[in-house]
Amino acid sequence: MIGSAVLNRIKALFVERDGRPAGGGQHGGDELQLAAAALLVEAAQMDDDFAASERATIADLVKHRFALSDEEAAMLLDAAEDRVAESTQLFAFTRVVNERFSFEERVELLEMLWQVAYSDGRLHDHEASLMRRIAGLVHVPDRDSGQARKRALARLGLEA
Repeated sequence: MIGSAVLNRIKALFVERDGRPAGGGQHGGDELQLAAAALLVEAAQMDDDFAASERATIADLVKHRFALSDEEAAMLLDAAEDRVAESTQLFAFTRVVNERFSFEERVELLEMLWQVAYSDGRLHDHEASLMRRIAGLVHVPDRDSGQARKRALARLGLEA
């Protein structure tokens, strides 16, 4: 016989925190914020050097994008780092982004990712590869990703 604790854990797999069925294509805002932040952390860690400048850039980006306090942005960043450490693939994060973000919001996310990738002043080969993969996974054409890159460079005061 299965114990109630096991049943509750199985039930939690099929019901989201707000009581809606899981997998129904509607995810809570927290999940969307976490997916976006996790992609930003993934971009920052791609060159094996998660610099303080990258951490500060991510905190600032999520704070403004999701209207968070400094404390909430820091908590989201910590949770995103944990999620990235647990994950072996990008698909879980990009799936949520695809389901919940409009095309314009996905382009905006790419711009944020470019800002993180360039926040240390240079683009590592692994970061460039990740950006191409993410753009493909969130269905943003190269042209739009390139424009997002140029806007990110301009915001950072760097030349294209």
